[in-house]
Amino acid sequence: MVREKDYFNIILDSIADGVFTVDKQWRITTFNKAAERITGFTREEAIGQYCYEIFRTNVCLERCALRETMQSGQDIINKELNILDKYNREIPVSISTAVLRDEKGEIIGGVETFRDLSLIKELDKEIHEKYSFQDIISKHPSIVNIFRILPDIARSEATVLIQGESGTGKELIAQAIHNLSPRKDGPLVKVNCGALPETLLESELFGYLRGAFTDAKRDKPGRFKLAEGGTIFLDEIGDIPAGIQAKLLRVLENKEYEPLGGTSTIKADVRVVTATNKDLERLVKLGQFREDLYYRLNVVKIELPSLRERRMDIPLLIEHFIERFNKKTGKEIRGVSDEVMKILLNHPYPGNIRELENIIEHAFILCKGPQIQWEHLPSYLRNQKPSTTERRSIREIEKEHIINTLQRCSGNMTKAAQELGIHRTTLWRKLKKMGSI
Repeated sequence: MVREKDYFNIILDSIADGVFTVDKQWRITTFNKAAERITGFTREEAIGQYCYEIFRTNVCLERCALRETMQSGQDIINKELNILDKYNREIPVSISTAVLRDEKGEIIGGVETFRDLSLIKELDKEIHEKYSFQDIISKHPSIVNIFRILPDIARSEATVLIQGESGTGKELIAQAIHNLSPRKDGPLVKVNCGALPETLLESELFGYLRGAFTDAKRDKPGRFKLAEGGTIFLDEIGDIPAGIQAKLLRVLENKEYEPLGGTSTIKADVRVVTATNKDLERLVKLGQFREDLYYRLNVVKIELPSLRERRMDIPLLIEHFIERFNKKTGKEIRGVSDEVMKILLNHPYPGNIRELENIIEHAFILCKGPQIQWEHLPSYLRNQKPSTTERRSIREIEKEHIINTLQRCSGNMTKAAQELGIHRTTLWRKLKKMGSI
C-alpha cells in the first residue's frame, strides 16, 4: 500500500513544471524531479536549505515573489525572471506562487512552480533574428529583401532615396545605412526639410558667415559642415523649394557648396541619404521638382510598403513594442487579448508603424494587468470596433498574403516560396491546409 506522503511525491514528480514548497522560515520542504532537472540541484541537496540558496533568482533580494505572496495572500501567475542553476548558468523561467494553509486556514508556507523558458526564448530569438535587421522588424518579402541588400547599399557611397508613407520607418532605414557604412564612426545629421521655411532651410543646410544678414553676428556652420565625414539624412526632400534644389544639385554633382554670405566654396565629404512620402516622379512632371536633381537622388531607391500592405508584421511589431515599453515602464505585460489582436489586425493605419507604436504606448498607460484588453485601446479604436463578420484572423490575412504572392509570381511555387521566405514544401502544406490545392 502506497503511503500518503509517497503518493504525494509521485504526483509531484509526474508534473513537467518544477515545484518546491517552503515553510514559514523559507526552508525548502519538497522538491520535485522537474525542479532537480531545471536547477541541477538534487532533492537531497535542496530540502532543508533556504529557498534563495537553491532557487537563485535575479529578484531574490529586491522583490521575492514567494515572500510577496505569503505576506499578501495574493497568488502570482506566470511572472518571467531568470535563475542561476547549480552550475551558474542563467535560465529564463516563468514562475507562479501560492500560499500553503493548514486545516484551520493558517498559512504554514508557500509553493512555487516554475517552467523552463529556454527553448521558447531560443525560438523567439531565432524568429527575431530572422525577421529583424538593426531596429527594423518585418517578415514582408519586400522588407526582407531590403534586409538582404542593405549592407551592400551601405558600403557604397551612392545617394539613396527612401520612399514611403509617413510612419513607415524611413528614418530607421537611414540610420541602418549609416551604421553599416564605412562612415559609421562619423556623424549622422538629420534634417526635416519640410519643417523649415526656404530662407532658414538654406542657412541650416549650408551655414552662413557673419554679416550675411541682420542678425548674423557670427559664423554658423550648416548641417553639411556638421555631417563632414559622415552622413546627412534629408527627410521630406520633396518639400524643398526650387532655389535650394539647385544648390543641393551642386553638392551632389561637385561635392561643394557656398555658405550664405560667402564667396569661396567649401568641399563636402558627406554621404547623402534622402526620404520622401511624395511621388517625386509626379512632381517632376508637374514642374515642381527638378528632373536632374531627381535622377541624382534616385541612384538607389528603397520603397517601403505601408503597414496596410504588410499586415502579417502586426503581431511581430506588437510584441516588439510591448517588450520595449515593458523595459521602459517596468511593467510585465505579456501580450494583447484575441479581441484586441483582431481589432489591430483590421485597422487601416493611416499613421503606419508610428501609429501602432502610439496605440501600444497608450494601452500601457491604462493597462494594470498582464494583458492589454479592448478598454485599454484609444477611443477611436474602441468606437470603430469591427463587427464579427468584418474581423479577420491572422490565418485569413496569411492566406490572402500567400495567394497575392502566388498571383504575383504567376503561380510559380518555387519563386513564391522564395519571396515568402519559406521552403517550397512548407508553402505546399499551407496551401493544402487552406484548401487551395
